Amino acid sequence: MIPTDQVAPTDQRLPRLMVVADAASAPRGLPEIAATAAEHGARGFVLRARELPPREQAELAAALRAVLPDGCVVIRAGGPGPAVHLSSTEPFPSLRPSLVGRSCHNEADVDRAVAEKCDYAFVSPVFETASKPGYGPPLGPAGLAALCQRIPPGRTPARGSGQSPPLRAPARGSGQSPVVYALGGVLPERVATCLRAGAYGVAVMGPVLRDPPIVAAYLAALSEVTSS
Repeated sequence: MIPTDQVAPTDQRLPRLMVVADAASAPRGLPEIAATAAEHGARGFVLRARELPPREQAELAAALRAVLPDGCVVIRAGGPGPAVHLSSTEPFPSLRPSLVGRSCHNEADVDRAVAEKCDYAFVSPVFETASKPGYGPPLGPAGLAALCQRIPPGRTPARGSGQSPPLRAPARGSGQSPVVYALGGVLPERVATCLRAGAYGVAVMGPVLRDPPIVAAYLAALSEVTSS
């Protein structure tokens, strides 16, 4: 696989499915899980391994890239690097990465991601989930829609139109409004609800870490909405 920092920003697009590769939650090695997920179509991965020393994080990121096919995006939670995912409280890097996203749980978080010109925002928790017990009650589809509505028109569809976003987002690092990924308790049967609420795509952790082939079901659900 070509490392993210060797790919021009205009050559990559944001996939509709992001796999949150959490080292602490993985039932087995992340490279093995990621490779299987990629075999079933996954092309976007957010590596979350904050509990590891920086050197081990870098080694794990390299191990993921080594088993993934060309065209995959590997984003590191907390950075550093050309593709970075920020928590809701982390400061924005002084030197802007070519791809940067932020976790968002409320209106203030979304407004911040918009002001920072993030490429994407993970909005969570949308549904009940054991992985995010400290972020308040689930937003639900209505709450997700309300946060999506705070993002200026650009990459997202017209609110309340029932339309899905275009097949691909604009190029990474283009400085337009962030696209929204729904995260937290999102199962394949809930994908359509999330997209119709205004999300561009979905981010998934537990279901894929436990059963990587389920990626195919998520992609089928995404395709059913976006191609209709």
